[in-house]
Amino acid sequence: MGAGPGVAGHVLGIDSGGSGLRVALAPAGAGGRSLTWSSPAPMATGERGIDARDLLGRVLPVAGELLREAGARGCVAVCVGAAGMAMLGDDLRAVLPDALRDALGTDRLALASDAVTAYAGALGQRPGVVVAAGTGLVALGTDLSAEGGWRRADGWGHLLGDCGGGAWIGRAGLEAALRAYDGRTGGSPALLARSEAVFGPAPRLPGLLYPRPDRPAVLASFAPEVGRCAPDDPVAAGILRAAARHIAAAAAAACPAQAADVALTGGLFGLGDQLLTPLHHELQLQLPGVRRVVTQGDPLAGAVTVATALARNDLALPVDDTLLRVVC
Repeated sequence: MGAGPGVAGHVLGIDSGGSGLRVALAPAGAGGRSLTWSSPAPMATGERGIDARDLLGRVLPVAGELLREAGARGCVAVCVGAAGMAMLGDDLRAVLPDALRDALGTDRLALASDAVTAYAGALGQRPGVVVAAGTGLVALGTDLSAEGGWRRADGWGHLLGDCGGGAWIGRAGLEAALRAYDGRTGGSPALLARSEAVFGPAPRLPGLLYPRPDRPAVLASFAPEVGRCAPDDPVAAGILRAAARHIAAAAAAACPAQAADVALTGGLFGLGDQLLTPLHHELQLQLPGVRRVVTQGDPLAGAVTVATALARNDLALPVDDTLLRVVC
């Protein structure tokens, strides 16, 4: 993530996702120490999507404190990576450029989907495809050509997609729990027991879940329980096999024709072998010849990578109006 020794100043990376908000301040040049801050509370959304003033109200005091700690006055470049930027980012695109320029003194700003910062964190600025899976799921690929641009698959949110992601797995696990409670086929007594241990009596579950503004995160919180049950429960194991098929299908849909590398990033893959073993099998079936590589960093590291590339004038990732907008 480091820049060349001739680039002075600091860059700011912001990662806003379903699991909260994180900020990093890093030297734009080679060497030096990065400073980070995080909060588990996700950003608010309104009629225009992600609430830009809410984000500014939380980020600017943190950025000021990090700059003071680093002994710096401002930032030479900033990258904001946000879940929903592509579909819910109108307010961010309208408000952030002037506000960040005034507050941080930056004249180079990137507004990116969290899928882009996940890509940059995982693969840097080289061609390939990245599956970012946490609460939600999106696959993003590029061959870095101007003609090819970005290839995106899924990322449609927990009501319409994000198939195979944490909320999808958690919802499938809770559905299997309620099937067991009702006595319907396809139910899992093991998942019912875990559901009641986590959320209380099964009949209370809809009332606990439906009114929650953080419903995707609550659903995703049950995905680890599905993983824990999978070694001994065929229903739970079947949910993870189905998730693996969805994840590989998204990767295949987003993979450029010439791409050779695929990377997996996000907390969902912490479920371990119960998910990774069927996923590796599905990737071999659906993407033969594509090499799986180790992820370099997370989306916050990706936001810093993009900001550093802006500072160095060597941003190679495709720029467009929705996934990666650059304001200079």
